[in-house]
Amino acid sequence: MGEHTRTTFPQEILDQWAGLGLDLPGLFSAGHLGERMDLRILYASPEKVTGTLPVEGNTQPYGLLHGGASAVLAETLGSVGAMLHRGPGGIAVGVDLNCTHHRGVRSGLITGTATPVHLGRSTATYETVVTGEDGRRVCTARLTCLLRDASPDADTLATPPEGR
Repeated sequence: MGEHTRTTFPQEILDQWAGLGLDLPGLFSAGHLGERMDLRILYASPEKVTGTLPVEGNTQPYGLLHGGASAVLAETLGSVGAMLHRGPGGIAVGVDLNCTHHRGVRSGLITGTATPVHLGRSTATYETVVTGEDGRRVCTARLTCLLRDASPDADTLATPPEGR
């Protein structure tokens, strides 16, 4: 895959998460799916998250960027912003994602920029604008995340509460 880059964080984020024994870039990454897709998070703060994704390797059968690839980029960037907004001791879980695909792209690198629409105590909503190398908009997405306290038992994240 491509050259690995480190995510840049504002100093106040580094200070807030310091001393917790966590790998901040690893925690706020695209995970295994993002690794397979070669997604890179370049900058991350609660106010703005940017990242890139190559078109090559992430296309549908007609040779165009797969809409799901734009969705993965948007959900990743918005989730990182929501997690940073929530702060240490919390998690963000995506509950709604919608994407409008404006134009097809066949090659190059797409860039996503996620900015908050709403930053609350229990939810955070981010809009992500995805552009091609020519600066033209490829996709507009909106992600809403539920903000929760982190559970010491990670398996509880995959199991919905009783009655849901």
